[in-house]
Amino acid sequence: MALANFETYVPGRSRLHTWTPRLKLVSLGLLMFAFAAVRHLALVPPMLCLTAVLYLLSELPFSFLLKRLSYPGLFILVVVLVLPFSTGETVLWQWGALALRQEGIETMFLILGRFLSILTLGFILLGTTPFVTLLRALRSLGLPTLIADMTLLSYRYLFETAEMLSTMQRSMRLRGFGQQRRKFRLQRQDLQRLAGLLGTLLVRSYERSERVYKAMQLRGYGQLKRPVENPSIDSSSALLTGFSVIAALSFVIVEFSLPAVNL
Repeated sequence: MALANFETYVPGRSRLHTWTPRLKLVSLGLLMFAFAAVRHLALVPPMLCLTAVLYLLSELPFSFLLKRLSYPGLFILVVVLVLPFSTGETVLWQWGALALRQEGIETMFLILGRFLSILTLGFILLGTTPFVTLLRALRSLGLPTLIADMTLLSYRYLFETAEMLSTMQRSMRLRGFGQQRRKFRLQRQDLQRLAGLLGTLLVRSYERSERVYKAMQLRGYGQLKRPVENPSIDSSSALLTGFSVIAALSFVIVEFSLPAVNL
């Protein structure tokens, strides 16, 4: 059981890779909030176009996005497919009790557009910024050091815990676990073994965390205050930041200028 899919950073030298991390975090965050505020279908095409331009600038492979959109995309698709048949009053097509409504179709495309844009921006941020660099950017924006360290350790040892679980599962299979089990039926003995597996995993993880903390204390953790790093801002980063902020403000202004809609 590997967690390699959780590692989203893709090395590169694109404009978005070299974008100053704290400015990139603020800029893409503002765009996400602006996209989340969109309630008019007319703003969805420019929203998707802007997202596509940023993704092209990131030079991330298209397979990177498809791979990570598959599971959340299937979930949201199952949810929104019901809307055209359950929301609205303007009937476009009807067959018996089944009616296709215009308002439901518009709501479906609006939700899909916002979902795709916001999630893609998130993957652009994670795909062009190492996780450690992202935490440093959060620290420079005011995130407490303790929370940043806890987040980094949780992320780091998530992989260790997964590797430990994989080793334990492999040992159980070598000892015959699951080979005599009936199809579609979990016996009581199997449940006891799974409970023992989870209990052992929790105990080992706790013991590992204690050892790590003691090792950090011996190396002086918490005794010295680390300075917050603020990397210099180059012209390309300033240009991208200005463009993103203006785009986010434009979406918000246009959204509140248009007549209100009822979703």
